[in-house]
Amino acid sequence: MIKWVREKHPKRLVMITECSMADNLRAELPDVEMVQPCNLCPHMKRITLAKILESLVYLREEVTVDPAVAARARRSVERMINLRN
Repeated sequence: MIKWVREKHPKRLVMITECSMADNLRAELPDVEMVQPCNLCPHMKRITLAKILESLVYLREEVTVDPAVAARARRSVERMINLRN
């Protein structure tokens, strides 16, 4: 989404996603009008570094993902990582 906004640079945009993504884009592209129906996810706010560490140390909270979904998600993550290289 961010790449598209940077490339197309629309005058007005509706961002229906996690709130901070629109905030980051708004800071980067102040001339793009952002319509942002932001609803914070209460579950995202429950994630902390301490809880992530505990989960990794004690191997708790296992998440299983369908292999086909994982393969597509992996491609997206790899593309994001490669943007920094």
